[in-house]
Amino acid sequence: MKYDAIVLGVGGMGSATVYELAKRGKKVLGLERFNIAHDSGSSHGINRIIRLAYAEDPRYVPLVRRAYERWREIENLISERLLFITGGIDAGPEQGEIIQGSLRACREHSLPHERLDSADLRRRFPGYAFPKEKELVAVYQPDGGFVLSERAIIGYVMAAQALGAEIHARECVGQWEAKKDQVVVHTDRGSYTADSLVITAGPWAAQAVPELKAGRLKAGRLAVPERQVLIWTQPLRPEYFMMGRFPVFNMEAADDTATNRYYGFPVYGFPGFKMGRYHHLSEEVDPDRMDRDCHRKDEETLREAIRVYFPDADGPTMAMKTCLFTNSPDEHFILDLHPGFPNVSIAAGFSGHGFKFASVVGEIMADFALEGGHKRFDLDLFRVARARKPAGSQNQ
Repeated sequence: MKYDAIVLGVGGMGSATVYELAKRGKKVLGLERFNIAHDSGSSHGINRIIRLAYAEDPRYVPLVRRAYERWREIENLISERLLFITGGIDAGPEQGEIIQGSLRACREHSLPHERLDSADLRRRFPGYAFPKEKELVAVYQPDGGFVLSERAIIGYVMAAQALGAEIHARECVGQWEAKKDQVVVHTDRGSYTADSLVITAGPWAAQAVPELKAGRLKAGRLAVPERQVLIWTQPLRPEYFMMGRFPVFNMEAADDTATNRYYGFPVYGFPGFKMGRYHHLSEEVDPDRMDRDCHRKDEETLREAIRVYFPDADGPTMAMKTCLFTNSPDEHFILDLHPGFPNVSIAAGFSGHGFKFASVVGEIMADFALEGGHKRFDLDLFRVARARKPAGSQNQ
């Protein structure tokens, strides 16, 4: 029952971490409270966007580049395609955060890209029908696409098992304790000991690491679960939304009361155009008690945007699903050692844009588990310490 490393949570990040540790010849245990893969967390719903023109911060671009490489590696290993290139659209007001951030990333990292006004975009990709009065423009980056999320998790788990990794699904972790030279994890089935522990618990991260919700941290809680809803609609003009005709998109748009951000995909793997809105209804939730049904208000919230920006996709609803974001206050990730235990590391707070990085996060977290750090990439953006309060400050 003694392992080199235990990984708590075998979803997108955890499955890649288990594989990377097994690949390095380590005796590793992955613990997952649900099935492999499941629809209770953040990685279900067929696919997730991957994009190089990273509007959030240009410092993500080297990580995304490595993620592309690692996705291709696991594809070759399991003989299954996981990464699909469709091209990617970043859209919004000329001076908005999405357009300016996307252009900055493209320029700093010499990414091929084109700027398109709404008429150019419509001619090039007819599924995009932005009203002229919205004054939206777009950045097209040809390397954007999507990753098959559930299939990626299953692929990583099977590859890890082939290397000798031990995976326990449907086993719930109660608590863990760390000592100088080992950690002990207690579950509803037994107790396990390892040299190191990696916590990749998704929406349950703050339950596993209470420090992520401690008031002493400057920004308050660092891993806050939020209810999210996705919709698939049958296009009225299906030829506009097929693979090869419709790039994935990341769009900033203003309505009468707020600026909202939307994301979407061409038809793939399910008979419908897929779309969601970041921070859907801004519902902070307990992941164990979240409302997992989809309601008329959820549908209408998404339909409003489809009618305005993608009217040729405004056909019958094919499906709706709930999932979870786990948000940090600045919406950047947490990739770091535990602030109190050097043999415990944390990957959390992926804030709705993390899955594309799973392939490289596995590599990074294996380095934390085995070497106590990671040297290839600059990870300052993702340190827990960025949220600590200055000495003598008061809790907010």
